Amino acid sequence: MTGVHAEESHGHRSPEANRRAHVWRIGTPVVVLLSGALFVTSAVDSEGTDLRPGRYTDLAGVVEADAASYRSLEDRRQALTDEVEALTNDIADAGVARAQGKVAELKDSAGLEPRQGPGVSVTLSDAPEDVLAAAIDAGTDLNLNRLVVHQQDIQAVVNALWLGGASAVTIAGQRVVSTTGIKCEGNAVQLQGVPYPQPYVIEAVGDPVDLVTSIASDPLVSGYRADAADPTIAVGWAMDVEDEVVAPAFTGVHEMRYAVPLR
Repeated sequence: MTGVHAEESHGHRSPEANRRAHVWRIGTPVVVLLSGALFVTSAVDSEGTDLRPGRYTDLAGVVEADAASYRSLEDRRQALTDEVEALTNDIADAGVARAQGKVAELKDSAGLEPRQGPGVSVTLSDAPEDVLAAAIDAGTDLNLNRLVVHQQDIQAVVNALWLGGASAVTIAGQRVVSTTGIKCEGNAVQLQGVPYPQPYVIEAVGDPVDLVTSIASDPLVSGYRADAADPTIAVGWAMDVEDEVVAPAFTGVHEMRYAVPLR
């Protein structure tokens, strides 16, 4: 296009274009001013500190705080349970007495009585940070999940201990019973819904020779131990024979879920 028409085409803008330009001229300074105000407010409120408390960035600290909260609630629950038992014992009723006798017979097998004696302890832990960093830097085909402890690793050790004749097993000092649930949750493992950070200490009361033999012959545990011996994986493994293992009674809630007919 040439001549007068070309000048008109380049010299004039449409009403829509003018409106967009007007919005940008007004909106941009407003956004800049609001951003500056937010920065100033944050600086004043923080007083030079991090506005995000350490407990939100330190995952181990979060786990410890949640575990402490659980222990406080558990102490309260235990106090109420003791109160209920005291009131029940004051009831002079033959039916109640029979029920209490049945409960007493089953308490040990249900893990509600403490156990202690010789046994073994097994400690599982994630690979050291330098091994993890080296694996990431190398960019190999190694599955990084093999460098951390998973719920199936803990379960394999616990099952091998039961097969070895353990009369009581604990994980992180917590008694393992038939309803104990082991679940991975982020960088921690949950037991009965309570998070525990690694390393994971598993202890068992029983004949040390039988327990060690069962551990040594278990194929799943052997796979984990092979990874522990591999310097490129190096997940933590330690097993010790103990003269005295103390397994406290289970004090949690027995949560039983089962199917029921619709009709």
